[in-house]
Amino acid sequence: MTDIKKPKRRDFLLTVTAATGAVGVGAAAWPLIDQMNPDASVKALASTEVDVSSVEPGQSITVLWRGKPVFIKRRTEEEINKARSVDIKDLKHPEKDEDRAKNPEWLVMLGVCTHLGCVPLSDKGEYGGWFCPCHGSHYDTSGRIRKGPAPTNMEVPKYEFLNSDTIKIG
Repeated sequence: MTDIKKPKRRDFLLTVTAATGAVGVGAAAWPLIDQMNPDASVKALASTEVDVSSVEPGQSITVLWRGKPVFIKRRTEEEINKARSVDIKDLKHPEKDEDRAKNPEWLVMLGVCTHLGCVPLSDKGEYGGWFCPCHGSHYDTSGRIRKGPAPTNMEVPKYEFLNSDTIKIG
């Protein structure tokens, strides 16, 4: 004789109650979880498109992205050669110019000193790049730290060229 337990009405009610409770907890938790997603204004700041058609060789512009300045410099042939001729062993934070600039003519980087977050001055300093007047950090024409207390090179954000006149940052 086999001992098969027949389901009772109480078992059915317990299963239905547990399922209904689980659905209720999920429905109550969803708005709490969903409110943690970024709102539309934050998503809008995630990337920005910049028209660089009016920037001449040797000039730079500063745009805001995520509340931070971004330096976009159209480098001259002389500035590119100067940046590429640096011996990588002489750098505090070794990084090739080729790795920093997707297109050698254009350098895109966050305009924030890596020492304490000041905004460096363009076309200043001992290396013809940027100079941070707060504590004396000197950057070269590739945004690499060459002298001063800054520990690393200026950061290169994620960017891409949409066409010859437009750069998308972010």
